[in-house]
Amino acid sequence: MSLIVQKYGGSSVANAESIKRVAKRIVEARKAGNEVVVAVSAMGDTTDELLDLAHEVAPIPSPRELDMLLTAGERISMALLAMAIENLGHEARSFTGSQAGMITDAHHGQARIVDVTPRRVQEAIAEGAIAIVAGFQGFNRLTGDITTLGRGGSDTTAVALAAALEADVCEIYTDVDGIFTADPRVVPRARKIDRITSEEMLELAASGAKVLHIRAVEYARRHEVTLHVRSSFSNNEGTIVYNPRDGRDENGDPVEEPIIAGVATDLSEAKITVVGVPDVPGKAAQIFTLVAKSGANIDMIVQNVSAATGLTDISFTLPKSDAQAALTALTVEKEAVGFATLQHDDQIGKLSLVGAGMRTNAGVSARLFTALYESGINIEMISTSEIRISVVTRADTVQDAVRAVHAAFGLDGEAEAVVYAGTGR
Repeated sequence: MSLIVQKYGGSSVANAESIKRVAKRIVEARKAGNEVVVAVSAMGDTTDELLDLAHEVAPIPSPRELDMLLTAGERISMALLAMAIENLGHEARSFTGSQAGMITDAHHGQARIVDVTPRRVQEAIAEGAIAIVAGFQGFNRLTGDITTLGRGGSDTTAVALAAALEADVCEIYTDVDGIFTADPRVVPRARKIDRITSEEMLELAASGAKVLHIRAVEYARRHEVTLHVRSSFSNNEGTIVYNPRDGRDENGDPVEEPIIAGVATDLSEAKITVVGVPDVPGKAAQIFTLVAKSGANIDMIVQNVSAATGLTDISFTLPKSDAQAALTALTVEKEAVGFATLQHDDQIGKLSLVGAGMRTNAGVSARLFTALYESGINIEMISTSEIRISVVTRADTVQDAVRAVHAAFGLDGEAEAVVYAGTGR
């Protein structure tokens, strides 16, 4: 008997009919002889609607109370899903994150899992029941408070349960047929990837691909959990995300990695340029220490060549939500650092090309930059890793850029991809 952990996102349980369809899929897995544990997100746009409501009553809601509010969404969907399963003649028990033993740190809104003690979940499956766990939420032992894991946290809940329960596979159900070479909402002819390494998926997730949450991929890689990304709206096979060992897949078969796995875009970042920085040792350290203390997470950094004046400019990208705190921290210490001015630009977009095969194939950069040049797209910043090239362009050119690059690397499929649901909000 196999133990399967399944995760269903908000678009998969958006209404009563969707919940009943998901319940049938779960029961089919149980009838096939598997033990089944399910992590479920809030219905549709419930989390966004609750956030909007919170900001209507309080411009800056208490983080603790916001977590209490947002966890209501998953409680609703888990209970309704358990009812739907029981209506099909199978026992189901629903559990909140705390009841399921999802122990986190005390950071409200972005808590990290520090331990998983799924005793009640194990008891439920040992007694033949299907366990339904509320995704996205946990519990801090020190404070006794409910916490949330941040957007996309239900993926992390599922992976953490799979690791703790030593599940055979963790199935992530979404509103597309798997992981594609680009977002099929932007590139209709994006091609589905059958298998992808966790390393490539980690780079794609970090670069803006929304199909899997980056922390879930990190957790799966660290704990060697195999992920199977599928659509809850079809029976298509989906995509396997695996941890390669010595050039072999999870079955021990040799694999030849493709040059390019996919193209991702991200419109959630802003750029800050510190203008007129004295070009002397220690100034970059001062600047980025201040930014770090503001709590901002920096992505790309570019420093211009020093001018004849002995001054230079330093540009960096960071999440738009972190930009104001970073600007404030730098402004307060303007005299101490000695820079001239700050520039803030929130109309940028990032495009990233990812593929493990880049390590052994020349000419990838040339083809990327040629495709952008031929499309009339200007590059403002460049960053690379061993298996990724990222560029920053204007936000309003990113969609044209991704379609041009996707075609230039021969990633277009023969037919248009199907997007079954989801608002993209």
